[in-house]
Amino acid sequence: MGGFGSGRQGGKRCTNDIRALDVRSINRAGRLTPGGWFNWQWTRNGEVTATIGLRVEADRVVLDYRNQNRQNNGVEWEPMNYAVRLDWTDCGFGGRRVWWLCPAVGCSRRVAVLYGGRVFACRQCNHLAYASQREADDDRATRRADKLRDRLGWEPGILNGDGGKPKGMHWRTYWRLYGQHNAHVNSALAGMAVKLGLMREELEL
Repeated sequence: MGGFGSGRQGGKRCTNDIRALDVRSINRAGRLTPGGWFNWQWTRNGEVTATIGLRVEADRVVLDYRNQNRQNNGVEWEPMNYAVRLDWTDCGFGGRRVWWLCPAVGCSRRVAVLYGGRVFACRQCNHLAYASQREADDDRATRRADKLRDRLGWEPGILNGDGGKPKGMHWRTYWRLYGQHNAHVNSALAGMAVKLGLMREELEL
């Protein structure tokens, strides 16, 4: 399946670089019934890139997969089979929320997502950064502007102009979001200009 511990080399790895096992997605799929056994897959462009076996017990899930180790210019496949405990908490408006308890030695953090290494563990134990923490200021501004565009129902892409007020949205809300969007766009364009050397040329002029 490829190494579960594969990721970017150099610098702090990112959560997007590592296969994630989200207990919320598994629960929404109706897979957390004790006694059940199933395969969970990761795909890319419609192709399966990795598979892990899960066996559900009363208060835990047993993970079963092979870990790829590269040693002495060779590849060794190490069978992995261990349990991850589950924890359930009550929601404020009814129902219950499920969590993993991180299986890394000395951790047991309550988390929704485990990230694959030799052992699936929480973000802190894997020393992972969120993707947003790696963004340059202009990239972050672009992402935030696009998020507002989505809320406003506008075409994605900060260079596409605005699409006006969505039907049913109060004008006060619209102008607030419109102002936030434009501030992020201006910040993004300024950062892009610096990267391209355009801002420096203007200053020299």
